[in-house]
Amino acid sequence: MLENRRFVRPRQKLVDQLREKGIQDERVLMAIGKIPRHTLIDSGLHNKAYQDTALPIGMGQTISQPYTVARQTELLEIKKGDKILEIGTGSSYQCMVLCEMGANVYSVERHNELYHRAKKHLQTHGYRAMLKAGDGTLGWSTYAPYDGIVVTAGAPVVPQDLIAQLNIGGKLVIPVGDEKKQVMLRIFRVSETEYQQEELDNFKFVPLIGEKGWK
Repeated sequence: MLENRRFVRPRQKLVDQLREKGIQDERVLMAIGKIPRHTLIDSGLHNKAYQDTALPIGMGQTISQPYTVARQTELLEIKKGDKILEIGTGSSYQCMVLCEMGANVYSVERHNELYHRAKKHLQTHGYRAMLKAGDGTLGWSTYAPYDGIVVTAGAPVVPQDLIAQLNIGGKLVIPVGDEKKQVMLRIFRVSETEYQQEELDNFKFVPLIGEKGWK
């Protein structure tokens, strides 16, 4: 992995901030501490790379706030070797964190340019994930079922395709609400026909666009 000593201390400071904000899974914090977030954004934003804030990456999209990435990852309760589907590859930041956690990652991105950019970022830093350009609201049925699914954009409703692609015992972490604010949901698949749902914190994401999302 490429490294620049200029960013070592700011990245550790970010990890400390996330711990103070309530992230308890040390494996998640270790993963955040390894990802070179500055390489995923424009060089003009490098001075903000390790602030706990979302930053623009073009096409109306953002690289997610590190706390949000850490929180969603923590909610998945990943075990090494778990098959995880990510909806919204974006900058590839969340994808890299999932890879660092030892997950087998499948990720769908609707923007062709971001898809190609993310693919290049992952290759540059030595992360292996399966990427697809397409409508994430439909999931990726070819490789289903998944042990976990994480959605990195705000949905108006929970897409039924995603629920159907969960493994029994699997978890779907998804922000649902209007275009101004969403509630983070964690949905457990208990059996073939039974699900349980938790309502957690409020967040604000870019909208989940697609057939089963915002039009």
